[in-house]
Amino acid sequence: MLQIILVLAIFIALIIPTGKYLYHIATNQHTFADPIFNRIDNGFYRVCGIDKKEMGWKQYALAMLATNAIMVMVGYFILRLQSLPFLNPNGVGGMEPSLSFNTIISFMTNTNLQHYSGESGLSYLSQMAVIIFMMFTSAATGFSVAMAFVRGLAGKTKTMGNFYVDLIRIITRVLLPLSLIGGLILVSQGVPQNLLANITVKTIEGTSQDIAMGPMASLEIIKHLGTNGGGFMGANSSSPFENPNVITNMVEMLSMMLLPGSCIIAFGHMVCNGRNRAKNGKAKKIFIGREAKPIFAVMLIIFIIGLAVCFTAESTGNPLLEKAGLSQSMGNMEGKEVRLGIAQSALFTTVTTAFTTGSVNNMHDTLTPLGGAVPLMNMMLNVVFGGKGVGLMNMILYAILAVFICSLMIGRTPEYLNKKIEGKEMKLAALGIIIHPLLILAFSALAVAVPAGLSGISNPGYHGLTQVLYEYSSSAANNGSGFEGLGDNTYFWNISTGLVMFFGRYLPIIIQLAIAGSLMMKQPVSESMGTLKTDTKTFTLSLLMVVIIFAALTFFPAMVLGPIAEHLTLWS
Repeated sequence: MLQIILVLAIFIALIIPTGKYLYHIATNQHTFADPIFNRIDNGFYRVCGIDKKEMGWKQYALAMLATNAIMVMVGYFILRLQSLPFLNPNGVGGMEPSLSFNTIISFMTNTNLQHYSGESGLSYLSQMAVIIFMMFTSAATGFSVAMAFVRGLAGKTKTMGNFYVDLIRIITRVLLPLSLIGGLILVSQGVPQNLLANITVKTIEGTSQDIAMGPMASLEIIKHLGTNGGGFMGANSSSPFENPNVITNMVEMLSMMLLPGSCIIAFGHMVCNGRNRAKNGKAKKIFIGREAKPIFAVMLIIFIIGLAVCFTAESTGNPLLEKAGLSQSMGNMEGKEVRLGIAQSALFTTVTTAFTTGSVNNMHDTLTPLGGAVPLMNMMLNVVFGGKGVGLMNMILYAILAVFICSLMIGRTPEYLNKKIEGKEMKLAALGIIIHPLLILAFSALAVAVPAGLSGISNPGYHGLTQVLYEYSSSAANNGSGFEGLGDNTYFWNISTGLVMFFGRYLPIIIQLAIAGSLMMKQPVSESMGTLKTDTKTFTLSLLMVVIIFAALTFFPAMVLGPIAEHLTLWS
């Protein structure tokens, strides 16, 4: 429990200064590192021929899509041609077409779902030029879009910035420096960072075993900082090479939590419109911002509830093993690393799915039914902090919905951030919210209805359905963690999850930019007695209930057929 409390306390302490730093970067204000980074950024602008002209929401979206499309095409060909001897000391062959399609879409959409085992399925060239490179660019893409979205909501300008400038600034000023520091910490704790071929050793049983080498530390740190997920090795962060001890486990969790949490702090600063002032009129020191408090509070409440359920369920253990005479005093240790235990495993599981990272330090397939329901629900909600700005943007859609509902109930004008919410915004918000469950439930239904989907399910009954729901929830939420147990490296699973990842990433982004673009062009309205306050405890509770009710209406039937039914069967 002290480990859990310590991680959460450090998280809160870190996101406040980091959020203010992100705010300065997003609004192009002065930072302590400008003398160095201005020169680096200007060099990139000259080499790439970047015109720093401001963009509207349509231009911003097109620039983002075009840049991502080019990187997808180049990365796809590298994966197909990785059998070439360059940076391929282990002689890894080229990827087949459907797996290459799934992999490149996965890493470009910040999902990092892996239908392959990293240490045997990729050359070092692919690990660095495709996987690590896209971990930087996909994370920077998400953050850039989130900041453009908030600029539109703030309405202080009539443009959303420049996508190329935002992309470069977040990489050079945030992701690269933090990755360098975090990577050195991981190397100091024993995570390999080299370009050597795998080493074959003799075990004490007299057999041979390959020990994976390669640029693990550099991949490991950006996969967490960028909320990317995946892993250099198939065992992911449960491998002692990727995650040697409790110190690295805590560093990796804090890396996952740092930037998504900081995005909310940055949002609070960006939409501040002068109301955060003391009564004497002097400037008041802002830590989180009034409008960001309900957002952060709802996310934190859902996160803590999920953590408590997962920790309790895993600590209780398996009743069938208890009846068989096997002590469950240590809890459900199946699929977990002894060096980490229940607390660090439950916290990691909740963090990696709440912050949509997708890295795992234990086998989610071996979680108890309720323990496994927590990461599944985190991804179904997709609003609990989320990845680079994803949770923030999705939660704001719910905030717009809550404002509209509450305003209708009390007869007040629906306004959010001093802008009127009208029919156009409501239609777009409803569409943005409904896309996520539609992708999960429609493709899950398809998978259990066709032979190609059924053939990949390894467990019958409730657990098998949970595997399917988890795979598509992970894909739609751009999380990438696997419940495992599925035979997913087939044409059906590669193509279907690839489509879900693609639509789950880009459709919501376009809709959210359209909402911000619409609100940006509206004239701000002054507060009056008829304005619904969106920075109060009442609105926080209303927002929480809107999220819970929507989740219950869309996902509860599927959850009943999967983990809940399995839990009731296990404990009957």
